[in-house]
Amino acid sequence: MSRLVRASAALMLTSAFAVPMPHAAAEPAAPEGSADFTLTILHANDPESQLLSAPGQDGFGGAARFTTLLHQLRDAEESGAEAGADEADERGVVTVNSGDMYLPGPEFAASQEEGAPSYDAVAANHAGYDAVSMGNHEFDFGPDVYADFLDQLTGDTTVVAANVDVSAEPNLAAQEAAGRIAPSTVVEVSGQEVAVVGALYPPLATITSPRGVVVEDLVAPVQAEVDRLTDEGIDKIILISHLQNIAYEERVAQELTGVDAIVAGGGHEVMAGPDDALVPGDEVTAHPGTGEPLAYPLVATAPDGREVPIVTAGSNYKYVGRLVVNFEGGDLVSISDRSGPVRVSGTGEDAVSPHPDVEAQVTKPVSDYVAQLAETEVARSEVDLNGVQNPGVRTQETNLGNLVADGLLDTGVRNAGEYGVPAPQIGIQNGGGIRNASVLPAGPLSSLDTYSVAPFANQVAVVPDIPRSQIKELLEQGVAAAPAANGGFMQVAGVNFAYDPARTAQVVDGEGAVTTPGERVRNVILHDGTVLVEDGGVVDGDPITVVTNDFSARGGDMYPFRGADFTVVGATYQVALERLLTDTLEGRVTEEAYPEGGSGRIVVGEEATVPDGGTPTDPPTDPPTEPTAQPTDPAEPTDPPSAGPTAPGDDKPGRPGDADGTLPKTGGALFGLVAAALVAVCAGGAALYLSRRRKGADGAPAELDS
Repeated sequence: MSRLVRASAALMLTSAFAVPMPHAAAEPAAPEGSADFTLTILHANDPESQLLSAPGQDGFGGAARFTTLLHQLRDAEESGAEAGADEADERGVVTVNSGDMYLPGPEFAASQEEGAPSYDAVAANHAGYDAVSMGNHEFDFGPDVYADFLDQLTGDTTVVAANVDVSAEPNLAAQEAAGRIAPSTVVEVSGQEVAVVGALYPPLATITSPRGVVVEDLVAPVQAEVDRLTDEGIDKIILISHLQNIAYEERVAQELTGVDAIVAGGGHEVMAGPDDALVPGDEVTAHPGTGEPLAYPLVATAPDGREVPIVTAGSNYKYVGRLVVNFEGGDLVSISDRSGPVRVSGTGEDAVSPHPDVEAQVTKPVSDYVAQLAETEVARSEVDLNGVQNPGVRTQETNLGNLVADGLLDTGVRNAGEYGVPAPQIGIQNGGGIRNASVLPAGPLSSLDTYSVAPFANQVAVVPDIPRSQIKELLEQGVAAAPAANGGFMQVAGVNFAYDPARTAQVVDGEGAVTTPGERVRNVILHDGTVLVEDGGVVDGDPITVVTNDFSARGGDMYPFRGADFTVVGATYQVALERLLTDTLEGRVTEEAYPEGGSGRIVVGEEATVPDGGTPTDPPTDPPTEPTAQPTDPAEPTDPPSAGPTAPGDDKPGRPGDADGTLPKTGGALFGLVAAALVAVCAGGAALYLSRRRKGADGAPAELDS
C-alpha cells in the first residue's frame, strides 16, 4: 500500500492540514469581474436510504423534498438569477453525489419486496446526477445487489471510480463495459468541458462486502486519470470521493495536482458559514486536526501551490451543497460568497414542497412498508435502552448493547445442535453495528425498532474452540481504542471483564496478528463462574466457543479471529434480537435484567463484577432446536478499523446527542436512520424471511458502518 494509505489514520490528525478559514480569507484572490466562466457544483453525499425524512427530524430531508430543492437550485444557477458581481456571464452547473446511495434498513428493505423497484435508484433518477461516486454501503449486500441497483439507473449518470477494479465481478464488469462505471466522466456545460473523477476508500474490504472488487491505493490511479484528462485539454476537474473522513480528502488534496475541487463523502460532516441555516439539532463539525468549526469550503494547498476547495453536505438528504467557483483561462480564481449548504426543509420560510413524482413513486410505497413494521409490537421495555454512540455503545457497556449481545448468544445456543457446533459461552457484538444512535424510550418496542438497532444483514456466526489466550486478545481489541469512541468497542454476553485504559493497548496488523500485546484486560469471568483471566494473565483451561456476527468473525474491526473457522447458524443479528425479545424474554425487557448503565459486564478497573450465577437473559440450558429462518448474505461494515483512538470513519458528527447535550429519544417509526437487513420481519417470521434471501453476496465479508 502507499505511504498515504498505510499511515492514513495517523495523518488525519497531523498539523500538516490546512486550517479552515472564513470564506473571504479562503478564496483565491482575484479582481472582481475577472472570471470568464462560473461553475456551480451542486452536490450531496450519503443519502443512505433515508427516503422519507431525516432520522428524528421529520420536517427536514426526504428524497421528495430534496429533489424539489435540487431542481430549483439547478434552474436558478443555470439562469444566473442569484449571480454575484464576481461571477461570469457564461456559466454552467454540474450535479454530483459522493456515494452511499443506499443503506440497509427498513426503507431499503422496502425495495426487496417481490416486484418492487429500487426506490433509491428511482430517487437518484429524478435527481438527475451527472456523476456519483461509489460508497462503502453500496457493497453491504455484495456486488450483485449493487449491480441490480445500477441496472435501474437511467439517463447519463456515470459511477466514477478511478481506483476501483470490478473486472472479477461479472455483473459489475458488465456495467463497466456498458459505460455506467468508469474512472471519470466529462460533462459539457455551456460549451465547457468539466471532468469528474471518482475515488473510493482503499481499505474497503475491512468495512463492507466487496468480494472480488479490488480498491487500489488512491493517489497514483487518481493522479494518472487527472493527468490523462489534462493531456486531452480538459482544464476543469472535480474529484468526488468517498473516504470516510474529510481529513482524508484534505490530505489527498495536498498530494494531487490538477484537481480544482473535491466533493467528499462518507464522513457525514456538516460544513457551514455563520449565516447558513442548519437542520435543527445539527451543528457544524469540528475539524479533526484544529478543533475549529468546518467552514464551507475547507481549503487545502496542492503541491503546485493552488488552493483546492473541499466540500461535503452532511447526509440523509438534509442538504444540497452549492459550491460556486469562478474560472479565468482554465484556472480557478475565486469562490463565490454564495457558496454553502442549503438545507432541505419542509417548514418555515425556506420550505419546499415534495416533488410529486418522487412522492408517488418513492415516498408513498416506502411509507406504507415502514408503517407495517412500526405497527408490529415485539416487546415492552420497563427501562430506556441506550444505543447512543458516544458516550455509549462505542465507549462503554450499555443496556441496549447487552440486549443485542444477548440476542447473539441466545440464537447461538438455540441453533447450535441444528448446525452441528458447540453451544457458545460468550457473545460479542461490535458497538459499531448498533445503529439507532439514540435512546429507545421505555414502552413498546416494534419490529421497526429492531431494524433501527440492528439494520445490517450480518449473520449470527459461531466460532468454536478459541484458545483462552485468543479470547483475551479479542477482548483487548474491543477496548484498544478506549477511551476514544470506536466501532470496534464490544458489547458482550455470557462474560464479565475488567480493563484498565491506562495500560498498553493491543495493536494488530491487517491479518489479525498481534504486533503489540495488550495489557488492558485484567480479569475475565464467564457467567458460570469460570475465570479466564486473572491479574492480566490467562488462566489455563479448555478453549471457549464464541458467537458473534459474521462481519466480526471475518476480522472486521480488526478483531483477531485470524481466519478461524466459523458457522453461520440461521439468522441475522436483527432476527436474533427479535427472537430474544419475543421468545426468550417473552415480550418483556425488565429493569432488573437490563438496568440503565448496564449490569456490570464491562468495568474499568482490576476486578470484574462477579457473576451472580446467571440472569434471566442468559440463554436457556435446554434450548429448543426448532428450525429457524435461513440467513441472508453478510451485511455491512462498521466504521473503518483504527490504528489508534481516532481512525477515519469513527464518530459520525451529529449522532451522539442533541445540541444541548441531552440524549435523543426516538421510537417506532422515527428510526429511519437504520442501516440494513435484507429481510423484513413483521409477524411473518421464518417464511417471510426465507422469501427475502439476499442475492449474490456469497462469500463476501459482511457488516456495519459509517
